[in-house]
Amino acid sequence: MKKYTYPTVLTIAGFDGSGGAGIQADIKTFSALGCYATSVLTALPVQNTMGVRKIYPVSMEAVADQIETVLDDIFPDAIKIGMVHNSQLVETIVKTLSKYPKIPIVFDPVMVATSGHRLIEEETIQTIVEQLFPIAEIITPNMDEASILAQMEVKTLEDMQIAGEKILRSGCKNILLKGGHQEFPTVTSLFFEENGKQSTFETIKFETNNTHGSGCTLSSAIAAFIARGEDLFNSVELAQEYVFEAIKNGKDVVIGKGNGPLNHFFNPHKIIKNELV
Repeated sequence: MKKYTYPTVLTIAGFDGSGGAGIQADIKTFSALGCYATSVLTALPVQNTMGVRKIYPVSMEAVADQIETVLDDIFPDAIKIGMVHNSQLVETIVKTLSKYPKIPIVFDPVMVATSGHRLIEEETIQTIVEQLFPIAEIITPNMDEASILAQMEVKTLEDMQIAGEKILRSGCKNILLKGGHQEFPTVTSLFFEENGKQSTFETIKFETNNTHGSGCTLSSAIAAFIARGEDLFNSVELAQEYVFEAIKNGKDVVIGKGNGPLNHFFNPHKIIKNELV
């Protein structure tokens, strides 16, 4: 009898009880794209569609134990890392992952929520740059996060260009700098690759508040496509198409009183079965 396995993606991220962002968005995205989801909780934010009220920490021992327990049993084809809100957490994740064979990592540097709430401690940024950037295949900052990382104002496409090049020199391999906060009818994102190649992606911008968790969803979609066997460029391109359709198909839905979620399941894929050799 033939046996099969699923493309598997691990998310290491924070919680979102309202279901639109964090681990919940990651699991929805992996599932919608035909992958098997595993997860490690890094923090327990108390939030809804209107914003973050408080963040309860998860102990470093618990984070390390979660990672080891999952990876010892179900080894992923890709990892998405989201909310890492302090230096100790960054160090714990990097140290624990170093015990295992290299896995493609997509890091979404969650620093500012859609609502504008800042989610990261100031002293954590340098630790992220020094320890997490080098092990990540790609990072996916938005304009606010790029502003923090590049230590400059990022308001225009020209600012994005300068900031992306500056962040690339800080030690990361590849960057997708998301332009969703631009005040234009189109959204322009810039993809900087370690080989020096740069690409521009443009999509229509919808009039909707339903963008809660769009950054989490995009980075998760990139990880899912990597797990499915796509190269990095195709994974970035396909992930952006997925997010575009998820926003488009959820833009008129009313969930919550603030920034509503995307429609992750606008066209769910059947879970992919790869034959074991």
